Amino acid sequence: MTDQRPEPVLRELGPLLFRAARLVNEQAIARVESEAKVGLRAAHTQVFPYLREEGVRLTELAERMGISKQAAGELVADLERMGVVRRAPDPLDGRAKLILVTKKGWAAFQHGAGVLRALEAELRRALGTPRLHRLVQDLAVLVDHLEGEPVVKPPATSGRSRSR
Repeated sequence: MTDQRPEPVLRELGPLLFRAARLVNEQAIARVESEAKVGLRAAHTQVFPYLREEGVRLTELAERMGISKQAAGELVADLERMGVVRRAPDPLDGRAKLILVTKKGWAAFQHGAGVLRALEAELRRALGTPRLHRLVQDLAVLVDHLEGEPVVKPPATSGRSRSR
């Protein structure tokens, strides 16, 4: 009988990536909250990579985040209450709204970027510059590869076969 278990590095890659991302996110949020006390949650930080200077529609934001329009709307509403984003009419479609970052939001992003730079400096001290540089390069390649891969969705089933 042969051992069918995956190699340890393959078995641990996903969980390690998830844990590392969660821990960096938690550290950043805790540091921002210790200074700003705005009520920032991990779910809010999922929105940030998809906000653009020219704005983004809620439907596009939800699609890019891989969540429902309703869930994205709740996150945007929270960020609106915090003063980080605002909604404005889309000049290309009067029926649609754009989500725009406010001046307060841009200042918060700059602050958050400083927090992330401080975390990166700590990681550089812990890992050493060459290892951290390789890690960043490897993660960039991984993300580029995975973003280029189509999402595999299971085939739709009707629950009952029509063949007789």
